[in-house]
Amino acid sequence: MKDLEIVLENKPGALALLGETLGKNAVSLEGGGVFQNGNLSIAHFLVNDHEKAKDVLKTVGIEVLKANEVLIQKLRQDVPGQLGMFCRRLADAGINILVQYSDHANQLIVVVDDIEKGKLVSEQWMREW
Repeated sequence: MKDLEIVLENKPGALALLGETLGKNAVSLEGGGVFQNGNLSIAHFLVNDHEKAKDVLKTVGIEVLKANEVLIQKLRQDVPGQLGMFCRRLADAGINILVQYSDHANQLIVVVDDIEKGKLVSEQWMREW
């Protein structure tokens, strides 16, 4: 799965168009969110088929800036502070978090500035937790 970074106009119906277009083309959104920034909004959505998603969104004038590799991490919901502990591990390794959200399976989705180093930290975390 990949995270798509998408530019939307900040107006009624923009997110509806995105969702309808992907739905009509059998592309499922597995998690994500939209964040307003002036006249534009930036959306980040997790998809299985990022190439298909990019292609169909382009046909309706929605710009996909890039597809990002992601870290997918299951945090222990019964242990308070897991988000902070995992993010601290990334920070201590010199890895910057660019985007963070949850998917529909309650997993942490993270886009980082160094995916290879991030994968090492994530794998170590999974072995410990």
